[in-house]
Amino acid sequence: MKNSLEAINKRTEWFRESRFGMFIHWGLYSIPGKGEWVRSHQRLTIEEYEPYFEAFNPTEYNPREWARQAKAAGMKYMVLTAKHHDGFCLFDSDYTEYKVTNTPIGKDLVEEFVEAVREEGLKVGLYFSLIDWYHKDFPKYADLNHPMRGNEAYKDEKIDFDNYLTYLHNQVKEIVTKYGKIDILWFDYSYEEMVGEKWQATKLIEMVRHYQPDVIVDNRLETSGEGFGSIVTDDIQLYSGDFVSPEQIVPHEGIRNYKGDPVPWELCLTMNNNWAYNPTDYLYKSSKTLIRKLVECVSKNGNMILNVGPDALGQINSPSLAILKDFHEWMSRNGESIYGCVGEYDLPKPEWGYYTKKDN
Repeated sequence: MKNSLEAINKRTEWFRESRFGMFIHWGLYSIPGKGEWVRSHQRLTIEEYEPYFEAFNPTEYNPREWARQAKAAGMKYMVLTAKHHDGFCLFDSDYTEYKVTNTPIGKDLVEEFVEAVREEGLKVGLYFSLIDWYHKDFPKYADLNHPMRGNEAYKDEKIDFDNYLTYLHNQVKEIVTKYGKIDILWFDYSYEEMVGEKWQATKLIEMVRHYQPDVIVDNRLETSGEGFGSIVTDDIQLYSGDFVSPEQIVPHEGIRNYKGDPVPWELCLTMNNNWAYNPTDYLYKSSKTLIRKLVECVSKNGNMILNVGPDALGQINSPSLAILKDFHEWMSRNGESIYGCVGEYDLPKPEWGYYTKKDN
């Protein structure tokens, strides 16, 4: 069973019409405020990371306000990190104790998120990490990213990776069966030998499509943010995903397949230099720069998903809100040059900016 560009284009029709979304990176790592990779970067043990689990109590969490901000900024869909690499679940999973319902906040935050997003008329997306630094059967010593990489205590550890895969598939099944219609499933990510069938990707996507036939999926079951995967080849795998997911850098000429046909893609982009909340990162891109990035993406037949990293209480900080306000003002006047638009390849790129085209 294979995928096809025709099927991909049909599934992504609304996505290519929408062009602009909000990414939200939020979890236990929002408490130390040093980015979502803090466990890996600081090589923290589970015990050293545990205080954040015990303290997680985002009393200001208001996904309706997030959704209102996204909608006002002209965004048409939202994607939340249901589970990031640290393995902590913002949803009530039956397969782990490492979940939000066992923290002081004590409730399923994904459930509230999807309801709020739908109420604002936006499409719902959930991000799910293929990597899990909490699970006992995920590779540690020889892994590229694990917090315990190179730690001699784990050198001869025996793990049961098949057990991990069962866990992974069970949790993805929860994501696609517990929350109604999911519009985007954003997997992250494949690397080295951890790619494709290492995740039992065909079986995983068959299950996802059984429960959510219309969901669109990114390409990271097959590759990383730097790769394209088989979606650009003449042998598109079932798990190729429906769009390519370049990170931070706009592709030079958009993304096309081996025939030169446009392939759906989405730039994922941070406002500053961190995905998750980091109060010491003041290096915010200007609103003008970010708006120009969106225009550039659309002029190359792509989407852009712009990230916010709420703080430990669940609030979006002032610099991020100011950027969203600037998008509101610009999109209110210029949205018709974004929604449903494509690049114009018959005309050379002007010195002053980019073209987009709608219909004829």
